[in-house]
Amino acid sequence: MAGGTSFYFSNAIRNMDVQYTLVTALAASEMHVVEALQAKGISVQALPSEFTVYFENIYSENQDHRTQRVLQKADPFTVEQLQPIQARIFHLGPLLADDIPVELIKTLSQRGQISLDAQGYLRKVENHNVIPIDWPAKKEALQYIHILKVNEYEMEVLTGHKDVTEGAKVLADWGVKEVVITLGSMGSVIYSDGIFHQVPAYAPTVVTDATGCGDTYMAGYLYQRSKGAGFQAAGEFAAAMATLKIESSGPFTGTPEDVLDLLANSESRILIQ
Repeated sequence: MAGGTSFYFSNAIRNMDVQYTLVTALAASEMHVVEALQAKGISVQALPSEFTVYFENIYSENQDHRTQRVLQKADPFTVEQLQPIQARIFHLGPLLADDIPVELIKTLSQRGQISLDAQGYLRKVENHNVIPIDWPAKKEALQYIHILKVNEYEMEVLTGHKDVTEGAKVLADWGVKEVVITLGSMGSVIYSDGIFHQVPAYAPTVVTDATGCGDTYMAGYLYQRSKGAGFQAAGEFAAAMATLKIESSGPFTGTPEDVLDLLANSESRILIQ
């Protein structure tokens, strides 16, 4: 099935009142996926690639954890390919470490704010197996990142700290303006300007499919931040979107009103304070 940041983020943001375009790369044999997104009203610019990246996700009973394999890889993006693209916010969702070169991050940062989901930079493929690695160019690249999203494990790999407070401070010291750390069922933390914002997790009515929850969270967060919402409000909106997504298989299909309804009844659904 279609997946990845491009798929889950695009579906999650498509019903929000914001201008958005997906730039992706895939093989001609998968163009039907682009056509399906366009049929939903999503603006898509599809770049050519010999292959489409192909992941296999294996979940245990604990949906916060998964094992991954990669059966084929897409071509990396280039500075030249994205030269015509203009945006106020560029959200980058590399799936593997060589998808988006640092030079491209630097170039895009001259045109708008860079938001990055770092997970792809921490994945190396060996014999189709995904091996966790550190990101050698992290200090060079993170100085250009305005918003960084990591989970607690990715934060530890990048910074060497298990403690969220210490890890967030290190990432900020490296130049990140807004550090977003998702903690699965334990909520999330946003760190900016020396202040920590604790965002609760909301209890789902049922846990069906956790794939794409992080992408859905970031769609909600960036949507709210682009509309002028503060860190706490944007984080709570994002967390509520992720909760609604996990309750069903496939991408988030709701509206802002659905998210606001959950938040209006949030006292009975908060897992942590």
